[in-house]
Amino acid sequence: MNITIPLHRTAFPNTHLNKTTKPPEFPKFQNSSRFAELPNSHACLRNVSLTTTTTPLPPTTTTSSSSSPRLRSQTRSFRVRVSFDDAARLDSSPEEEEEEEEGTLPPSSFAEFITSERVKVVAMLGLALALCNADRVVMSVAIVPLSLSRGWSRSFSGIVQSSFLWGYLISPIAGGTLVDYYGGKAVMAWGVALWSLATFLTPWAAETSLWALLAMRALLGIAEGVALPCMNNMVSRWFPKTERARAVGLAMAGFQLGSAIGLTLSPILMSQGGIFGPFVIFGLSGFLWVLVWLSATSSTPERNPQISKYELEYILGKGQKSFPTENKTKTTKVIPPFRRLLSKLPTWSLIVANAMHSWGFFVILSWMPIYFNSIYHVDLRQAAWFSAVPWSVMAIMGYFGGLWSDMLIQSGTSVTLTRKIFQSIGFVGPGIALIGLISAKSPSIASAWLTLAVGLKSFSHSGFLVNLQEIAPLYSGVLHGISNTAGTFAAILGTVGTGFFVELVGSFQGFLLLTSILYFLSALFYILFSTGERVNFDETGG
Repeated sequence: MNITIPLHRTAFPNTHLNKTTKPPEFPKFQNSSRFAELPNSHACLRNVSLTTTTTPLPPTTTTSSSSSPRLRSQTRSFRVRVSFDDAARLDSSPEEEEEEEEGTLPPSSFAEFITSERVKVVAMLGLALALCNADRVVMSVAIVPLSLSRGWSRSFSGIVQSSFLWGYLISPIAGGTLVDYYGGKAVMAWGVALWSLATFLTPWAAETSLWALLAMRALLGIAEGVALPCMNNMVSRWFPKTERARAVGLAMAGFQLGSAIGLTLSPILMSQGGIFGPFVIFGLSGFLWVLVWLSATSSTPERNPQISKYELEYILGKGQKSFPTENKTKTTKVIPPFRRLLSKLPTWSLIVANAMHSWGFFVILSWMPIYFNSIYHVDLRQAAWFSAVPWSVMAIMGYFGGLWSDMLIQSGTSVTLTRKIFQSIGFVGPGIALIGLISAKSPSIASAWLTLAVGLKSFSHSGFLVNLQEIAPLYSGVLHGISNTAGTFAAILGTVGTGFFVELVGSFQGFLLLTSILYFLSALFYILFSTGERVNFDETGG
């Protein structure tokens, strides 16, 4: 469709006509930065044709530049023939042009996705989180023979296991602030190196003294506190908004597989290399990961020499508006606005969700081997197997939950509604499944209910965990740290409280029922106060 746009002389105020003046030339379209930035700038005016019609001017005797009003009102008309699409582009604002430019990129294919540089980054993140969780859960298996050999009570065993959380309580806020300032690559490398060292030295600490063992587990927690904020930071930089839920699903799949690997391999490694064999193997694996991470990844897509032009344009075109570049991030204040962050109800919806998520996670992770051993009288290897199967299912369901979440957003469902749907599944589902676990009469049925509980729990990764990036892109690291700290308090209370509760009441089932009720209440709070829109944390009046 072609339209004709008359351009009048009044558009060129500096042009004057007299007897000796040549007719003004139509201004040439320059290759300005506005058009040069477009990927097909030479095609923007491909359908433009120019026709010039001159209105004859009456004779005049004046030669001065100050023509009569009648002469100045004479119109030299230019007709620019522009296609409808190009006319719309010429009439659009710079912001609209950016939006149109985003739409010109074809959607990413599955083949492009799985071979892209951003998937390599998330795969390395998944491996780091697998090591992170494997290093945590080794003690969940080793605590049984350690307790027997040292005569520890069940409540004291809970204190030993919770020592990891003492350190984890310290680092998330400081680590999240460092992530926002220095980026995820450097902070993650330091974190993995330190927690691998702590894991590697745990056997020496256990043989030295109880205080040395507790200190080494606390160091493990301090180092691991930066893992999830780093993951969130790297996903924000490397993935457009329409792919972030599945990216988080892939990374967290590694996190859950770490639980399965640690719970499954630890008894085998212990039978071959003694109680402390798994600590040595997993510690050395962490050092190897750091070497690969530093040499094979970059902090942002722009710094990656291997990335294709299409992938770089796709990432920046889809994600640039929702997350600042690295240079902009480094200019933000080192001390974040804690008061304003905590003054918003969406922040508290994330804090409550993370707290409940950590409560359920660490109670199941720390006590399920002992649960199966004491309730169903299965040996350590079987207990590890029954505890490991649910985490494997959680890894698979977490990815497909993220994929489903992204598809809903792409189909037009609002981000806010999508996050609330998946958070509800991630909390209400486990709450119901734990009630089923209470009534299970056999280890197989109990394992099935537990598998359903943690499998559905993975849907919350597409709820509150991705939501951190959306409401506070500039402060996602520190906000993750704040919510992680609340989660650590809840995890300590749940882990230690389980041991004391079982000793006082004599039943695991009562504590599982309490956990189920807390799941329901937390889901309701998130539904009422969460949002998928960006929250203004920089306003002075907040």
